[in-house]
Amino acid sequence: MDLKAKWIIPGREMGDTSPVYRVGFAADTVKSAVLRITALGVYEARINGTRVGDFFMAPGFTSYRKRLQVQEYDVTRLLSDENELTVTVGKGWYHSRFLALWEVPQWRADMMASPMALIAQLDIEYADGRRSVIGTDGSWEWSESRVRFSDLYDGEIYDAGFEHSWQPVEIYDGPDEILIPQQGEEVRPQEHLAVKSVIHTPKGETVLDFGQNMAGVVAVSLCAHAGDTVELSFGETLDAEGNFYNANYRSAKCIYKYICREGEQSWEPRHTFYGFRYVRVDAFPGGADALDPGCFTAVVMHSDMKRTGWLESSDPLLNRFFENVLWGQKSNFLDIPTDCPQRDERAGWTGDAQVFVRTACLNYDAERFFTKWLADLRSDQRANGLVPSVVPDVRDRLYSSPAWGDAAAIVPWQVYLAYGNRQLLADSFDSMRRWVDYITSVTKVPGLWRDELPEGKRHYGDWLGLDAPYGSYKGSSRDDFIGTAFYAHDTSLLVKTGQILGRDVTDYEKLHGEIIDAFQKAFPVYNTQTECVLAAHFKVAPDPDAAAAQLARMVLDAGAAMTPDTGQAYPAAALTTGFVGTPYLLHVLSDHGFGELAWSLLLRRKYPSWLYSVTQGATTVWEHWDGMKPDGQMWSTDMNSFNHYAYGSVADWVYTKAAGIQTVEDHPGYERVRIAPVPDARLGSLSARLLTRRGEIVSSWRRDGEGFAFEITTPVQAEIVIDGEKYAAGPGTHRFSCGSKRI
Repeated sequence: MDLKAKWIIPGREMGDTSPVYRVGFAADTVKSAVLRITALGVYEARINGTRVGDFFMAPGFTSYRKRLQVQEYDVTRLLSDENELTVTVGKGWYHSRFLALWEVPQWRADMMASPMALIAQLDIEYADGRRSVIGTDGSWEWSESRVRFSDLYDGEIYDAGFEHSWQPVEIYDGPDEILIPQQGEEVRPQEHLAVKSVIHTPKGETVLDFGQNMAGVVAVSLCAHAGDTVELSFGETLDAEGNFYNANYRSAKCIYKYICREGEQSWEPRHTFYGFRYVRVDAFPGGADALDPGCFTAVVMHSDMKRTGWLESSDPLLNRFFENVLWGQKSNFLDIPTDCPQRDERAGWTGDAQVFVRTACLNYDAERFFTKWLADLRSDQRANGLVPSVVPDVRDRLYSSPAWGDAAAIVPWQVYLAYGNRQLLADSFDSMRRWVDYITSVTKVPGLWRDELPEGKRHYGDWLGLDAPYGSYKGSSRDDFIGTAFYAHDTSLLVKTGQILGRDVTDYEKLHGEIIDAFQKAFPVYNTQTECVLAAHFKVAPDPDAAAAQLARMVLDAGAAMTPDTGQAYPAAALTTGFVGTPYLLHVLSDHGFGELAWSLLLRRKYPSWLYSVTQGATTVWEHWDGMKPDGQMWSTDMNSFNHYAYGSVADWVYTKAAGIQTVEDHPGYERVRIAPVPDARLGSLSARLLTRRGEIVSSWRRDGEGFAFEITTPVQAEIVIDGEKYAAGPGTHRFSCGSKRI
């Protein structure tokens, strides 16, 4: 971008304190005024004391070595005859101690230690045709701000009584060459939650329960004396005794400290965010007895996406789970698709993103969100085609993991199916090709993904699979089995994409056949549920029906082992899959004639199941199937987020199979639709509503005597499948019934 402004920095090292920059200027009879601005860190701009825009944590998180977004705001109405523009810059993603559990590469250490620089340009047009430009330059001043400390993981300290001492800025040789216009959705405040209850714990703690696990900040409004403090701690859950608990935040300090000025006042952090449901009040003017819960409001923050999908059933527990999936997405779609919003991680894990992308694009209009993130993925992809496990990449590792790097192929394909964005496929094609070429180049056996990782490194495997050996986070599915199945899947998506774009993909069609042959020779036997799932779903098995049948037997065997036979009409069913197998598990069962068994898994309430966490009071989806055990004990402190969306990917099965709303590859973006619901007699009713670019699709069914009644609304030509019978239907509402209880 062509900015006439210069980068500016404070005149000295700031340490943990955030700088604030300012400039004064006169402006009369203004016709229009536009502010373009970005920072190395996160910023909040104000004109005459009024906040500019409502972009929280601007300029967002991108691959900072190559891409830094510049925001543009119309500030005409904020100007008067005499004006002051101030900008406070915090550490944000740019400077914070990111991914604290891993080694920090030197370039990242240098970035963290660099100044919190600012560049801004205000273009003013006057009523008489004159124009002026006010850009950051040597005429600006800086001071220590009232933000005495800010960090992505460690929180914020704000001193409302701090007095500024202004000094001249210095000019900085900042990264002009990486500036780009705003590409992603802005992060904005979306909802405000009041305190649901005040808890006095057995330890004597005062804890505010907002009733919902979420990501955002807490706003406080109170009357206080200068020097009084408000200090809070954040947690997702209570422990078995009912006390405040946040050991699972690991090293993230999540400080919240507000030092008051005299009188009435309000404050909320602007340069960090927290993942929480419960808030412990560690300090409050007058003590806990003086606390009014009305002083506190939880401000829900996430990317500003339009809601497009709704699910509702006759089962309140299932409905709560649907809500949990939504809250998991809202909590973790804060500019990038994070794994969790609370602990010392909050990274854009590619594996989590690819397993959830289809659900994400059903719940919300996520096209712009993923378009921006995929641009970062392409920026961080290595010259040899390697795709890092986190995007934006902050680690610089020289290896990748199956089911994680595969986001390069899976995410653009799923976004294309959801929105019909051919340009996104064109932008991603070379990245997809280079990823497939990377796998081909590193394998030790042609046709398989069988590489040799450096000493002490690992593939993530079927992460958190319940069949993991003792002491391991990895399920028992074989790394090269998983890798080769995804290698085949990615190659098939590359071929489809190339054919859509008119590219020559003959060599990759041949490669796909070679991978299938190699897979079938190397893996004649499937050892786990996840291996059966991948073999059937990615069609690498010589007989996908047989793989699905084996999966069904394994699910029943696991159910029998975990749940005593109670003589119910439906045999017990249980899963053992982790992050890799779970997203496709129910699809494989219902696609191969085991729809009833798929429903048994979805409706299961005992551990392990999707509904188990709901029975334990969860308001988001958990990272681990038994993050909290029935007796209230925690599975672990190390890897135990209570706000992880990966297992929420099952919602796409509810939309696309249970309710039956399916995209048609030849007509993406719901230009045409296939609706083939799979009902179950254990549920009284189910309804899915989807707002597409073509209009609203609704698929609902309910039990009707010994059968089912269906009502389907489509805005486009549709193929409707009811009890195996196909019907061609035009736009409108269509009703059907069938006599059998089960389909």
